[in-house]
Amino acid sequence: MRRVVPSRSGTIDFAGMRNAVLLMLALAVVAVPSGAQGLAIDIEAFIHAMVHKHRFNRQELRKIFREVRPKPEVLSAGPAAAATGPWRKYRAATVTRERIESGIKFWGIYEKTLDRVSAEYGVPQEIIVATIGIESQYGHRIGGFNEIDVLTTLAFQHKRRADFYRGELEEFLLLARETGLDPLHIRGSESGAIGIPQFLPGSYRKYAKDFDGDGKPDLVNSVPDAVASVANYYRTNGWKTGDPVAVRAEVSTEALSMVRRTDLEPRATVAELQQKGVKPQAPLAGTLRAAPFWVEAKDGKQFWLGLDNFYAMTRDDRGINHALAVYELAQELRAAKR
Repeated sequence: MRRVVPSRSGTIDFAGMRNAVLLMLALAVVAVPSGAQGLAIDIEAFIHAMVHKHRFNRQELRKIFREVRPKPEVLSAGPAAAATGPWRKYRAATVTRERIESGIKFWGIYEKTLDRVSAEYGVPQEIIVATIGIESQYGHRIGGFNEIDVLTTLAFQHKRRADFYRGELEEFLLLARETGLDPLHIRGSESGAIGIPQFLPGSYRKYAKDFDGDGKPDLVNSVPDAVASVANYYRTNGWKTGDPVAVRAEVSTEALSMVRRTDLEPRATVAELQQKGVKPQAPLAGTLRAAPFWVEAKDGKQFWLGLDNFYAMTRDDRGINHALAVYELAQELRAAKR
């Protein structure tokens, strides 16, 4: 049944509009060259876009994608469930005695590098060490998947985030071209993260630094590069040298509606929050900006104030559990080092 409704200039024929749109899409598909050896049409469309947007060689990209092997297991794998689940479980799995002891060893081995990086970027050594500890257990777990297999699977089969991963696949191919690495021989995790700091390709291109002086940032084999890149990530996202990160808080019943689990950007000052019933359990300057949030601890809701540095730790799709684990592991490392 054709649906026609009146308009000021006549009638709108919805069925006709739909057919016109379908025809346009069909023509767009025909305009994309088809592969000689049967690549899926969505991959051909992606190749077509890479050729025109970034001047890649079409035949070289086709050759690469013919070698790709789908990894359907990555569609349901990854740390997302743990990272978004109860804090008590995430903390128990991440801030462990083993991670603290391994972190102290890592810190001792690379202390001179950490001294230099911390001085240059203004990020505390324990935060850098803890970040690498949470992300890859100090470089011991960087993933054993073929990166392009993972990203291609996620880019064209993921139900919710296919667009996001197509962007990361684009970034990955640009990264491989810039670094001269073979895209078929780069390893990563089941979520597409690469190297010691577990950066997605877009973050690799944005934050990676060459700190060992060999002329290229290498986050897989160079700890100095990885350390500097983590610090650069924080500084780029607004880390404020010398400022606190987060403190526990007491929240009155009237102020509970202010406590969030998302949108952690600090907008109110500590003084303003205190007036509304959110009180830090450690001294904080009233002029500092903070955002109240809560996590699910063993004894129920646990309230915190996250400051600008905590907000910097949650950027690029990193959530509360991840940032708080890095912070608490850093505190444990600093105490153990002393």
